[in-house]
Amino acid sequence: MATLSLDPKKTALVAIDLQNAIVNLPAEPYAAADVVEHNRLIANALRAKGGLVVWVRVDINNFVHLPVDKPSPLAGKKLPEEFSQIVPSAGISDADLLITKHQWGAFAGTPLEQELRKRGIDTVVLTGISTSAGVESTLRQGTGLGFAFVVVEDACSAQDATEHRYSIEKIFPKLARVRKTAEVIEALA
Repeated sequence: MATLSLDPKKTALVAIDLQNAIVNLPAEPYAAADVVEHNRLIANALRAKGGLVVWVRVDINNFVHLPVDKPSPLAGKKLPEEFSQIVPSAGISDADLLITKHQWGAFAGTPLEQELRKRGIDTVVLTGISTSAGVESTLRQGTGLGFAFVVVEDACSAQDATEHRYSIEKIFPKLARVRKTAEVIEALA
């Protein structure tokens, strides 16, 4: 595995769905609180080097629910607005971007691509919950737009450890570099 080197000025952390409703659902193989903490550490390290931090949240009450065999446990429920807010423990800053999505992936129907391009971002450090849904959908959309990705394995989690492992081991290495939190922070130094 090649040594990771990141130019903070051309790198953005894009953290998927670390919001009140999502982090309160079961998460495997990492507890949601641990995922949030790893995201906070990466965000702080990247901000300190002048990089961009983007928090992506899903508008749960306006999510595009297509016909599927296994709907989200939140589908069809009217939830309080605070359920769509990023958890305070993530450490969101006024300097960060907040993107609201209505689908699984963060690029479709949002200004994310334009915001990254106007800031000269070419590499996305990708994290969040759920590995096999929002994170994977964002990765697939973003690679199609020409962005390079680093997926942070221990800053992601899923509702099922098997789903997480499958994405991390079988899908992500074909589309991105997969690293741990400590490696990403070291690459920003």
